[in-house]
This record gives sequence, C-alpha cells and structure tokens, in this order.
Amino acid sequence: MAKSPKSPKKSTSKSAKTPKSSSPKDLTDRLVPGAPGTETPTVEEATSPRDPLPPADDQGQPAPVSPTGGEAGDLQQQSAYLTTAQGVRLRDTDHSLKAGPRGPVLLQDHHLREKIQHFDHERIPERVVHARGAAAHGTFESNGKASKLTRAAFLQAGATTPVFVRFSTVAGSRGSSDTVRDVRGFATKFYTTEGNYDLVGNNIPVFFIQDAIKFPDLVHSVKPHPAREIPQAQSAHDTFWDFVSLHTEAQAMVMWHMSDRTIPRSLRMIEGFGVHTFRLINEAGETSLVKFHWKPRLGVHSMVWEEALLTNGLDPDFHRRDLADAIEAGAHPEWDLGVQVFADTEDQMFEGIDLLDPTKFIPEELAPVEIIGTMTLNANPTNYFAETEQVAFHPGHLVPGIDVTNDPLLQGRLFSYLDTQLTRLGGSNFTQIPINRPHAPVNDMFRDGFNQQAVHAGNAPYRPNSVDGGCPFKAGDAGAFIDVPQAVEGQMVRENPASFADHYSQARLFYRSMSPVEQEHIIGAYTFELAKCYEDNIKIRQLQSLAEIDADLCAEVAAGLGLDAPKPQLDHNATSEPSTSAAVSQIGETCPVDGRQVGILVDADTDPGSITALVTALDEAGTVPVIVAPTGGKLGGTLPIQRSYATAASIEFDAVVVVGSGKPGPDDGKARDARVWQGAHTIDPRIETLLDQVWRHAKAIAVATGREDVLREAGIDPGAPGVLVSDPDSLADDLLALMGGHRVWERFA
Repeated sequence: MAKSPKSPKKSTSKSAKTPKSSSPKDLTDRLVPGAPGTETPTVEEATSPRDPLPPADDQGQPAPVSPTGGEAGDLQQQSAYLTTAQGVRLRDTDHSLKAGPRGPVLLQDHHLREKIQHFDHERIPERVVHARGAAAHGTFESNGKASKLTRAAFLQAGATTPVFVRFSTVAGSRGSSDTVRDVRGFATKFYTTEGNYDLVGNNIPVFFIQDAIKFPDLVHSVKPHPAREIPQAQSAHDTFWDFVSLHTEAQAMVMWHMSDRTIPRSLRMIEGFGVHTFRLINEAGETSLVKFHWKPRLGVHSMVWEEALLTNGLDPDFHRRDLADAIEAGAHPEWDLGVQVFADTEDQMFEGIDLLDPTKFIPEELAPVEIIGTMTLNANPTNYFAETEQVAFHPGHLVPGIDVTNDPLLQGRLFSYLDTQLTRLGGSNFTQIPINRPHAPVNDMFRDGFNQQAVHAGNAPYRPNSVDGGCPFKAGDAGAFIDVPQAVEGQMVRENPASFADHYSQARLFYRSMSPVEQEHIIGAYTFELAKCYEDNIKIRQLQSLAEIDADLCAEVAAGLGLDAPKPQLDHNATSEPSTSAAVSQIGETCPVDGRQVGILVDADTDPGSITALVTALDEAGTVPVIVAPTGGKLGGTLPIQRSYATAASIEFDAVVVVGSGKPGPDDGKARDARVWQGAHTIDPRIETLLDQVWRHAKAIAVATGREDVLREAGIDPGAPGVLVSDPDSLADDLLALMGGHRVWERFA
C-alpha cells in the first residue's frame, strides 16, 4: 500500500524547539502535554466576563466551508459539474455498474448505493398537526409604543428585526388541500439581537380545550378514522363532533370554526392571535398581562363554502400560490402587531373573564388593541424543505421582557413543541439548522448529539470552571432573561377553576356579532358538517349545545338535519360581556386590493387597444389583470393571454370584466372537453359557468356597454347589485371600489 507523504509538523509557541545553548535549561518553561486548557486556571472563581478561550495551539478545526463545499454562508450548490456527496465529479448517473450490459449490478457501485441511500431517507416525519404549511421571510419594525410595557429589545422604538413566518392548516397531512375548513396556524420567528422569540398562534383567538392534557384526544378526534384513514383534513365526521359535543368547553372555538374564518380567501388576509395571555416586563420590573394580535393591512376576508370546495379540486395549492405570487409581484403583505393590555392582578381576571382560560377572548370593545409595530413579508423561501419544513417553533423561545403565564394549555405546549422536534428533526441540535439559528451569540454548554454542526473548543462545558477561564459567565442583569418572582401555593389537584366553567356565553357573543349573511354561513356550516356524521345521537347531543347558545341557530340547523330542536337545559345568567362585538365580524370595511386578480374576458376579435386603459389602471392599482380568451397566444398579436377558456376558473378571480362576445371557442362541440361537446351554444358554456359562479360567490362583475347579453345568457341581471355596465376605459375606478369591500353581500339581502 502506497504511503502518502508526511505533512510538516506545525510549529507553535509551546512546542517550537529552541536552539541549543551552553547555559542550563530552564525546566519551568518546558512543555508538558495534556494541559486541559490554554491558560493556567486561577485559584479564585473568575467573575469578570471574557470571551471564550481560543483552541490550543496543537488543535485544528474543520475548514469553514458550507455544506455544499463553498465559502461559509454560501449554502446553495456549488459545482458546475455533477458530483457525489463527497465532491467527486461523475461522468454518468443514469446507469448502474454491471457485469456486462445485461449482467447483474455490482455491489461495489458506490455511486448507486450513495444515491439510493440518500433518496431512501429524504423524507422526515411530518408534523402531527400543522403539517401543511407555507412561509415567507420578512422584517418587523417596532414603533416603540411597547417600550413602556417591555424591555424586549426588538420592541423598542426604531428596532428592525428579521422574521420568518409559517402559515399552516392544522388537521390535514402535508399533502392535503389548502382551502379546507380548518384553523390556520400563524407562527412567527423573530431573529432578535437577544435571541430568537417565537410567537406561535392561530387565526382564531380561542382554542378547543382548556388543558393541554386533552390535546392528544382532540387531535385523535379530528384526524382521519384509524380504520380507513378517512376523511382527510376535515372535521365533518363522527369522531370530531363526538369529542366537541362531550367536551363542551370546545363550543366557543367550534363556533369560530364554523364561521368564514376557517375558509380564508388568502393567507395574506388572515388575522393572527397569540391565543394565550402572556406577561410583559419593563425596565423597571413592572409587569402587565397582554394578548397579541396580528392585524392584516389587507383586511380579514374569506371564501364562500362552494368556492372553497371548488378550489380544493381545481387548485389544492391555492393559498401557497397566492402568497408566493403576491410576494414575487411586489405586493408584499403587511400586518400590524398589537396588544390588548391588562393589569397583572392576583386573580388574573378582566371584566369577569379569566385571562388564563384559552377558550375565551376579550372583546376589543372592552380592551382596545394598541398597535406596537408592523411586519412586512418580502421574500419567498429559496427551498421549501430547508426552510418551511425544517423551521421549528416553540412558545418557550422567549426573550428578556416576555414571559408565559399559568394558562394550562400554554404550560403543556412548553413541553410538547420542544419534544416533537427530537424525532422530526433528528435530535436536540435542531437549533443549528440554518433557518432555526439565532442571530445572537450562542454559548449554551450543550455538546455532541446527532447532527452537531458546531466545533466547540475548550474542555469545560460546565460552570463555574477555571479550566476554560471561567467562560461562560452568568449574565446577571446584563440583558439576561429573568423569571418574574411569583408566589405559588395550593394543593395538588386535577381540576379547573370555577371561572373555567362557562362554556357557552362567548359562543353566543360571537354568533350574535355576525352580520345576517355571516350567520347564514354559520348555519350552513353546522348543517353540512353534522349531516356528514353517521350517528344521529351525536347530532342530537351537538344540537343541545346549540340550544344553549342560540335558539334560532339551533332551530335552523335542526331543520336542516331533519331533527327536533331541543330546549336549553341550563340557566344562562347575564354576564358583563357586551352583547355583540363588531370587531369579530369580517363585513363592512373597505380594504386595499393589492395582489387581487381581475379576469378580463375577451374574444378573438377584441381590439387590444380597447382594454389598454383598463389593464393599465388595474395594474397601477396593485391588482393583477388576467386576460382570458378562447385560446392561448397573444391578443391581436401583441397582448399576452394568460388563460384560455379551457384553463380559466372562477376561483382565480376576485372580479371579472366582460369585454368580448363570449361566443364559443374553436373546440366547441368536440369531445376533448365535456363542458362544451354537446348542444348548440350562444356563448361558451365555460364562460357561462364562470360567470354563474362569480355571481353566486358575490364577486364584482363589470361588463362593457353592448355586452349585457353575455350576462343575460348566464342568467345575470345587468342591473343587479355589484354589476357595473360602462365603457372599458372608465370601468376601473368603480370596479376597484367594489373590490375594496371584498364581496357584494347585498345580492343575498
């Protein structure tokens, strides 16, 4: 075996040979190998903070290269040539090494083994909940108004902090659809100068259960039935309704779940809530209790149920695509971060509402939301798996000035969110994955473990120590996280406080705060979901809960199920809560239209010049005009067509403008498309269906003067609410105004 040439020995200050001299050798300077540190320890414990000691002179470290062989920090692939994982260039990756062209594959094929081995392990366990997600990078800028409440550096005036936000559905698997009826996760990682802070919330301010010990049971109930692994990403089945009708603390959250909040139009248009009550600590050590709110600048908007069902089939990635496309187009979504502030009293109550009960929210009429900063999402992930899939959130990732409370659901999450990463991300070093790395210096004394990427120096990962110069030192009050001293007393019991016993008043408040059309949607959602249950007794039990909430709601749902409406069995005393809260309704505001899509229906004879002013005005307003024509190509040979009659779908558009005649496309009467192959048509059946759906889904419709017959053929009255008739050059302003209200609910008044 050939010997490789020896490398020259490294010369160091401790080991370098000195020239021979005639004077006696000073044995006190003689190097004796094996010293545990690079400096001689002191007798007394070191108390003056200093940087960690450098490695010893005889020690080397791995070269500071990236995982792909580039410079440190350059994480993308490097070579122009195909290589192995070891960086060896390859001349072929399409053929296994065989004993002759028709012979067996040889075990020595190291490239085959490496390639297959890595492929076999490309998938990691998906999240048990929140498996399907979409994410974006951005920044958060504080306005300083929270400085009186907290010492947290990222909430001081003028502080700008990088963030990574992950939105998600809860119940479905990673491969499920985007627009299912479900709660949406809204998790934000702030990369602050004091360490990472995670605000891990939802788009609904309450939760199904009051104690984390029920969380496995809740999730088991909403997941697919174990026997058949169906239904996927749905709550419309027996086990979910069995659970929530027996655990009546869930009724408030179920009411939100049955509302339009769980079928959002866009992830850019969802509100976010921290759900729990948190404690803030200011520089003077004073404490306040707060609830966090994310308020979208685009407003809070939803789909209608039929639209959500159509979207699941036509574009199951609708929300992911919408978020990514908007960011790419420069329509960067923004949210204002706000807090409701409460006195940190001993009883931790506010207006009769227990602040530690996660099934309760505080109406904004009782405690207004004070805006403390703004978040802008301005960059899409480079790699879904590396970022969106591997990001790890945890409510216990706190920074100085923010702490948790004794909310029993939050207390359980403090364990669960950390524990789940051990299996999902391969061990306790998940914090070293690039997307999870803090943007602050780390010296945690943690060592080794799977996927360790740091190269720790020194021999004393404990403290106090004298071997490593005393480092790391305790921070004391120098920017350290300090647990707020609190008196804790009481007997060990498994029970809830009496203040947790009210399970119906907030469900009633929410329902009665809805507009008539929103109430109709809630009635329809309950009726649909319960009708999907097999067991009548489960339906009857849930109807009893609805009777405790609102008699009219119960009666309407019972009629839809063909069952009798029960009478309430409980005496519901009046509370100090307002009878309604306008803040929870989604209808009535005028909002920006950034990133919304407008379908412009033309035909082969449409003059591009006739729609130039319309397209320009819509584009300048921040919307996305989409040309829909009988076929692809360019309109008049100049204007690109984005959709054909065969590919356009109503779910893509927030409004539609009819400019063309709507006459059938060239594939009319042909079996290649079942929508058009049979019968004689005045207008293309696909356009007729598109307009009919846009009408039913309460979207704005505009039609060029002289094209009203296209609407009439689709069964739409040109004089109906939300229908504009005008010259295309003058349509834009009125159309944009209609779109600012999201939908034309007056159609159903």
